[in-house]
Amino acid sequence: MNDQHRMPQYPEPYWRDGVNLPSFDSLNGDQNVDVAIIGAGISGITTAYLLSKEGLKVAIVDAGKIFNGTTGHTTAKITAQHDLIYDELIQHVGVEKAKQYYYSNTEAIQFIQQTVNEKGIDCDFSTEDAFLYGTTQASKTKLEKEWNAYQKLGIKGETKSSIPFQAGAVSALVMKDQAQFHPIKYLLPMIEEITAAGGLIFENTTAIDVQTGAKPIVITRDGFRVTCNFVVSCSHFPFYDRLSFYFTRMHAERSYVIGVETDQQYPGGMYLSVDNPTRSLRSTPYRGGKLILIGGESHKTGQGINTMRHYEALQEWGGNVLGIKSFPYRWSTQDLVTLDKIPYIGEISSKEENIFVATGYKKWGMTSSTVAARLISDQIMRRQNAYKDLYTPSRFIADPSVKNFLIQNADVASHLISGKIEMAPKKVEELETDEGSVVKVSGKRAGAYKDLSGKLHIVDTTCSHLGCECEWNSGDRTWDCPCHGSRYTFDGDVIEGPAERPLKKLNLD
Repeated sequence: MNDQHRMPQYPEPYWRDGVNLPSFDSLNGDQNVDVAIIGAGISGITTAYLLSKEGLKVAIVDAGKIFNGTTGHTTAKITAQHDLIYDELIQHVGVEKAKQYYYSNTEAIQFIQQTVNEKGIDCDFSTEDAFLYGTTQASKTKLEKEWNAYQKLGIKGETKSSIPFQAGAVSALVMKDQAQFHPIKYLLPMIEEITAAGGLIFENTTAIDVQTGAKPIVITRDGFRVTCNFVVSCSHFPFYDRLSFYFTRMHAERSYVIGVETDQQYPGGMYLSVDNPTRSLRSTPYRGGKLILIGGESHKTGQGINTMRHYEALQEWGGNVLGIKSFPYRWSTQDLVTLDKIPYIGEISSKEENIFVATGYKKWGMTSSTVAARLISDQIMRRQNAYKDLYTPSRFIADPSVKNFLIQNADVASHLISGKIEMAPKKVEELETDEGSVVKVSGKRAGAYKDLSGKLHIVDTTCSHLGCECEWNSGDRTWDCPCHGSRYTFDGDVIEGPAERPLKKLNLD
């Protein structure tokens, strides 16, 4: 195989390439601010930006480096076309709330575009039509139902019989005037305004708890405290649960992206298949040409086939449909899906009106996080917001929530048991360089990875959250929990919650 067609060895998102990223210190002392925002993704930064403009002093606290999380691993589509969602919403929450969902996301797109225009932000923003397409008669029927939903809700769209790719499409549904952009370039001017207004940003600082009260206190792993009037949890998984049991009300999905240059000229637009496995397509400016982002292959975190095969499947599909000239990037991302597929945004409970949460964006974080920032900012400023009830975290819609709750938690129980009795496929001494596997150490289940220098990294694979057994992710070189989506480095450090503590490190006897 020609080297330019070879898959990159390590996951590497496109977004940080060539961008001068700011760096911030860790929190090393107590702070007193108006609003403490946990998480430096698009929802956290946009919330901080909006509240800074209101004259409030904010502090953003992030467990890692900014842009290293989900915001830095996105496909960056800005759209209200969230897969086949509107027919489903009409069935479960009714026409009026389905309209609210569409309007809230459309207003988020308009907010982003207005911000880009007003500030003259060079972030590769472009207006594009968004296409859903199907390759089977069954998917054609689903698209027809979704088109009927569009008409009921007044969504600007149209139907087509094909798309401009040889992907086997027999039907397509278009949502007009959607958008795409470079998320990090979009957020950098906001960060500058936040810090210019006296806002604080702390990296590599893990928040682990909240001491509740009239002036809540965020407590970090290192024992420092941030006293404030309001806490906003914009971390991917809520760092503070308050008996809301978010880990039982959401599940984590991984999906994959490759960035390639292609033989075929890209015709514009953003495309998503409604068949399984899913395939998404869009383009972004790249070194005077275009980089094509091919995504898909979703599965529950910690479950499924060898993760490298997902990248390989995207590569094969892209080669067949577009022809691949070069293959500079690949990466994966993790998304949280709520029971009813509507994000949880708002007060964490009716008893704690000064603690807010924003999570469960599925795969639509660019718009949903902007919805969240606008909604939570309005609530903090005591302004009315028409979408408060739609997104409230305390809702429970019997259909489909009861069914999905039972399915998800039965799946958790199954993996909790099966992980304990799984046979170790390899012995430690059998590992090759850059290989990881479940092994046995002192007769007990463990996980081992041999790095490029030949050094072994051995951990107890029992997830520190609720005790499920983690599985090796060969594509990203991580340990992933199949029960609630916690993820760890090969050394056991937490990458994704709900886990807060690392895996225990082990040594060979």
